[in-house]
Amino acid sequence: MATTNGALAFLVEALAVELAPLRVNAVSPGIIDSGAWDRLGKDKAAFLRGVADRNPARRTGTPDDVVRAVLYAIGNPFVTGTVLHVDGGARLV
Repeated sequence: MATTNGALAFLVEALAVELAPLRVNAVSPGIIDSGAWDRLGKDKAAFLRGVADRNPARRTGTPDDVVRAVLYAIGNPFVTGTVLHVDGGARLV
C-alpha cells in the first residue's frame, strides 16, 4: 500500500503541473467505517476500536469525513497538487 500511496502522491503533483491551469488533487482515506468492514461480523467493533486507539484522532473515520475532504478540495480554487490524508493521523504513527 505504501508504494501505491507514494505513486499517487507523485502522480497528483505531476498532473497538477502538466494539466495546469486545471487543478488536480486526491483524497487518501484511512480506515473508514463505511460498511466495508461489516464482513468482520462480531469482530468489527474490536477492530475499529483498535484502529482508533492507535491514531492521533482517537477515532475511526466516517464517510462524512471523506465527503468533507472532497468538498474542500473542490471548493478551494487555490489548492492543487495536494493529497488530502483523511486518516486521523494514522500515517504519522
